Amino acid sequence: MFNVGDKIVYPMHGAGVIDSIEEKDILGEKQSYYILKMPGEVKVMVPTAKAEEVGVRNIIDKNSADAVIGVLEQDETAMDKNWNKRYRDNMEKMKSGDIYEIADVVRNLSFKQKEKGLSTGEKKMLNNAKQILVSELVLAEHSSKEEIEQLIDNKINTSFMMFRSEEVQPQSIVNKFIPFDSTSTGTEE
Repeated sequence: MFNVGDKIVYPMHGAGVIDSIEEKDILGEKQSYYILKMPGEVKVMVPTAKAEEVGVRNIIDKNSADAVIGVLEQDETAMDKNWNKRYRDNMEKMKSGDIYEIADVVRNLSFKQKEKGLSTGEKKMLNNAKQILVSELVLAEHSSKEEIEQLIDNKINTSFMMFRSEEVQPQSIVNKFIPFDSTSTGTEE
């Protein structure tokens, strides 16, 4: 059971604050609802009786927030080469509501976007995952949306350069078209 003022996470929507708990009559059925104030002045109603079942949980604490940020500093985890399978796998991670899994999706898709771009569906998924991650870190870190977005971008850029800089470095135009063989001397014997 959550209380008014609690900071909670609603999977696939992000983090928010319980603004009130109200009794509503919807389709002839009276139920108690958490009224969540989400980022962007969005309000969401979640039946109190089903809150745990749908994955509503308290936001992470400061130590967990540091660990989540640490996920962004790591190399990407293995992802399927097939975009359809990769999309389904990432969607499962997001549906789990696990902030570490969501950070994993943000980092992996950000790396993929930097390397070769993303499909429209994966771009949308990256934006959604990032919004969910930002919303929870804003509340956990008591920071602004802009500060958290900048922090996430900086961590991803730094880790991408650390883990991918050698792979992304452009080859010399000479080496690209005229492979250098160190065993040859350039003369025929």
